[in-house]
Amino acid sequence: MVCALGAAVCFGTATVLQAVAARAAGTGGGGEAALLLRALRQWRYLAGLALDGLGFLLQIAALRSLPIYAVGAALASSLAVTAVVGTRLLGVRLTGSEGAAVGVVCAGLALLGLASGAEGDRAGSTALKYTMLAVAVAVLVLGAAGGRLPGRGRSLVLGLGAGFGFGVVEVAVRLIDGLTPSALLTNPAVYALLLGGGAAFLLLTTALERGSVTVATAGLVVGETVGPATVGVVWLGDRTREGLTWLAVLGFCVAVAGALLLARFGEAPAPAAQVAKTPLGQS
Repeated sequence: MVCALGAAVCFGTATVLQAVAARAAGTGGGGEAALLLRALRQWRYLAGLALDGLGFLLQIAALRSLPIYAVGAALASSLAVTAVVGTRLLGVRLTGSEGAAVGVVCAGLALLGLASGAEGDRAGSTALKYTMLAVAVAVLVLGAAGGRLPGRGRSLVLGLGAGFGFGVVEVAVRLIDGLTPSALLTNPAVYALLLGGGAAFLLLTTALERGSVTVATAGLVVGETVGPATVGVVWLGDRTREGLTWLAVLGFCVAVAGALLLARFGEAPAPAAQVAKTPLGQS
């Protein structure tokens, strides 16, 4: 659980650091490419990228030793980290309900930590590996179709698609049982991981740029937690400590519900002045 929480801290903090750098870089002219080049010259942006890389490694380590449901809920808690760090670095004001939501996320994760057992001992079947690859391809198709929808429908579909893609990554990590070049090249789960992760990033970026941050992030949280958790329990043998299944279910639901209440922080939080002028959930 330490690795999962560490990944959440890395991802949540990276979001804020990159937001600070992007705002500073946005003071010059030029298009998106020029903005990116200016951001890459700032230590905060580079630090954010480094934290993203470290978070991914911690996520992999967590998925190799914990049930997927525990890791998924912990990663969703990165929204709470973004909210808290944003109050320090971006001057974002948390409402009373959002402050309570941070506490709810922490409480849910504490319950999960008490109830979670070891990762499942079932080896993923070849059929499951190909299923994950098929889901990764379906995420791309879903993104293409969802991008044509209007308004909140588009944000929700793209957010869900991104969640499914990141969920594929979570499951695929568990399905990689050999690290030799021959084992990696012949394992469908490796291609599912790469395709699912890339598609998820693309869909989430599009969703946040073109629609409601709150709706897109809510879809993301649901997509990357519920599905992978179900796969882990049903097909990979993830279990809880003896007699504590009810506590794990409660902790999972509480943590995910808290993350949903913080969904507007799925994109870097806006400065306090902008939050006061911008309708909740709009990028």
